[in-house]
This record gives sequence, C-alpha cells and structure tokens, in this order.
Amino acid sequence: MSRPASLFFVLIALGFSAPDLAAQNYPNKPIRFIVPFAPGGTNDIIARLIAAKLHEALRQPVVVDNRGGAGGVIGTELAAKSSPDGYTLLMANLNLATNPALVKKLPYDTLKDLSAVSLLATSPTVLATSTSLSIKSVGELIAYAQANPGKLTYGSSGIGTTTHIPMELLISMTGIKMVPVHYKGGGPMLIDLIAGRVSPAFTTILSVMPHLKARRLRALAVSTPKRSSALPDIPTVAEAGVPGYEFTGWWGIVVPARTPRSIVANLSAQLGKILTLNDVRERLIGQGADPEHAGPEQFSSYIRAEMTKWSKVIKDANIRAE
Repeated sequence: MSRPASLFFVLIALGFSAPDLAAQNYPNKPIRFIVPFAPGGTNDIIARLIAAKLHEALRQPVVVDNRGGAGGVIGTELAAKSSPDGYTLLMANLNLATNPALVKKLPYDTLKDLSAVSLLATSPTVLATSTSLSIKSVGELIAYAQANPGKLTYGSSGIGTTTHIPMELLISMTGIKMVPVHYKGGGPMLIDLIAGRVSPAFTTILSVMPHLKARRLRALAVSTPKRSSALPDIPTVAEAGVPGYEFTGWWGIVVPARTPRSIVANLSAQLGKILTLNDVRERLIGQGADPEHAGPEQFSSYIRAEMTKWSKVIKDANIRAE
C-alpha cells in the first residue's frame, strides 16, 4: 500500500471522516454558484459581484450558473441535490421562504435539504410604472385600479418572488384588482415594464435605479417602513396612503445540507469579510441594497421566520404556483 493511501486509512481510523479530510483541503477546484433566476436581474447582479470577490478570497474560480424557471424551484432543486462538498452554492432570496407555501409538491425539503451560510443584503422594493402611464402616485394608482378593475396588468419576476409578494400584499390591503403577468426573471420583466407592456410592478432598487435615472421608469413608492437612502424623495407605500404596509427583500447564500460545518463556517467568514470591503459596500449601497451579514445560525432562523410570515399572506391570498 502506498504511503498516501496508508496515511488516509490511519486518519480514518483516528476518527477523521472523508468529508473532514476534504474540508481541510477546501477549495481545490472551481466552485459553482447557482442563481435560480434568469440573467440580468438583482439576484444575478449580486451573485456576480460576490462571485468575483470569493474568487479572490478562495483563489479558485467561482462560476455563476443561471438556472431560471419555476419561481426558483429548478435551480434550487439542482443545488439541494448536489454533492454536499462546498463546491455548489445557491443564491437564495424570498422564494426560498415562499415556495414551500406556493408549490404543492416541492422536489426538495427547504429546511432538511439546504443549509444556511450567510445573509448578504436587504433592500426595499420599488413600486414603479412606465413613464408612458399617466399615474404618478400610489393614490392615483389605487384610484385608477378601483375605477377600472382588472384593466391594469402588473409584472413580476415569478410567482412568490420579491416582485410578486409585495404586490399581492398591496392588493390584499387595498382591495384593488389587477392582472398578474409572471416572467422567468427580473430582467425580462423590466424590459416589458419599460416598454409599457405591463405596469405597474414592484422591482428592486438594484435593478431599477439605472432606469429611474434615465427616466425610463417612474418610482411611486418604496416598500419598507422607512424611506430608502438611495431614493430619499420617494415616499413609502405606508406614507403614500396604505398604513401598515411593509415588505423587505433579501439575498443570501445556502448550500446542500450536510456540507461540512468547517466549510460552511469558512464560507460565512469569507462572506462577512467581503461585505466589509469598501468597493462592495459602495456598489451595493449605491444601488439601494444594505450589506448585511448574518452567520449560519442567525440566517437559518431568519429563513424560518420568513417562511412563517409569508405563508400566511400566500394562504390568505389563495396564491398557488402555476
């Protein structure tokens, strides 16, 4: 028996498992970073920013793999069923918390098949319309929708996403009626929103900001309880006439369950450092997202709380995935 093989079996005999041994040499090959949405949206923007910095920190390529479709289920299933060795990361957002209530038979168990690594950022969503629409405020939008039930079509990047749930919350709190048009990602939805083929829509500051500056879209309100520092002149939905309205979008990273704890801890620590970098913070803050690191346990608790919170909204609105 060769010396390396002998050493391997000696370590196993001493109580070191194969995953433990692999973790000590992590990473030694490229890492796949699955984004369960189409290119061009906020998930993709943040993922590519983080992937570049992880590449520098870990000295291995971190390859973004867009696997959009089914409201994030396709990409999430791929990640959940991947080898738990630290070489598959998943970009997570609200869909991770809403899909268990939306999809009757998920091909994975969110809490059993995935493990939290780190929260990355939070952000308001922006209620926006095409500039071709004459509506210029939340009050005008509500009044028009009440006078013309079902005439407005609103866009979303998919059922249960950070662009869908806040609109359903607005609809449920005001009693208005609008027709949803669901896309396979934020990028395609924005194209039609700008063109006026759908309007209004909730979208993230990260993806909408360039279009606001270019006056291709008009912002009516932000979804959080407080105004955004990126859009200080834009009122909150609550200020604009819907008291008690509140919604916050978020992004984070999860991995397949049973990924060695040492790898999860290492990734979380690296992400925590990345989120303190001035260029990363400036890029996120400049586009309306607040960098926010939370470790595995805290982020896991956050996901569980979001699942509980939004499952009630989904049930009350009788929303089901198509």
